[in-house]
Amino acid sequence: MDYNFHTHTYLCHHAEGDMEEYVKRAISGGVKYMGFSEHFPLVLSNGKQSPFRMYVEDVSLYRQTVDELKEKYKGKIQLYLGFEMEYYPGNFSRMLENTKAYGAEYLIMGEHFYCPEDTPDIYHASVKTEDEERLRAYTAAVVEGIAQEIFTYVAHPDVLHFVGNEALYQSEFRKICQAAKVHKTPLEINFLGIRTGRYYPNEKLLQIMGEEGAPVTFGFDAHDAQSAYDGASLEVALSLVKKYHLHYIGKPPLRFLQ
Repeated sequence: MDYNFHTHTYLCHHAEGDMEEYVKRAISGGVKYMGFSEHFPLVLSNGKQSPFRMYVEDVSLYRQTVDELKEKYKGKIQLYLGFEMEYYPGNFSRMLENTKAYGAEYLIMGEHFYCPEDTPDIYHASVKTEDEERLRAYTAAVVEGIAQEIFTYVAHPDVLHFVGNEALYQSEFRKICQAAKVHKTPLEINFLGIRTGRYYPNEKLLQIMGEEGAPVTFGFDAHDAQSAYDGASLEVALSLVKKYHLHYIGKPPLRFLQ
């Protein structure tokens, strides 16, 4: 695996390690194309910033550091600056303009929430729920986000921790797979989920991805330098591709922001 476009840094407040160490680790594993995809900074309506994201005031440092690493490791690895970002329909135009102003070259969609974090009664996608309306809201946001054809791929598409009606869950997820195929937007098998034993990747949903022929890619979802190459999870992911006859496309084509 010579690529990874899902990488976080200490600037998101829940990852750790020097960014250069990430690059060195990636090179040692044979990665030739690497993207930093820090969580997009978001100022909430009360003026506060979401605490699990990069802060706006750190964007210049992020950009400067990536630019310096690009130059220092030129010829050894191709580096890109991006963001992992939710698709919030009512806020997306402004968010997209900000990503461009911040120097982003690409985006991946990570729908941790289906609407801004200061919305009343908001919840993180990892919180178990049986609420069918939450499931539908999540699915609708992801499908609409895919249709924009702006995101390079969808990170951990199975991050929603729904534990209710299984038939409805699978039916809703099938919509995501169908949208991914139509709009040529890959769905990620997430290595953080593999290496930490999370509830995703969800193998029932991998089966649907195979049935629908949705394009599939891999992402290390690195939150420390050691995970900037993760050979153990790669072996597991390749076995899942084979088991569920997934349409693994390898390195996804980057959708560069204009």
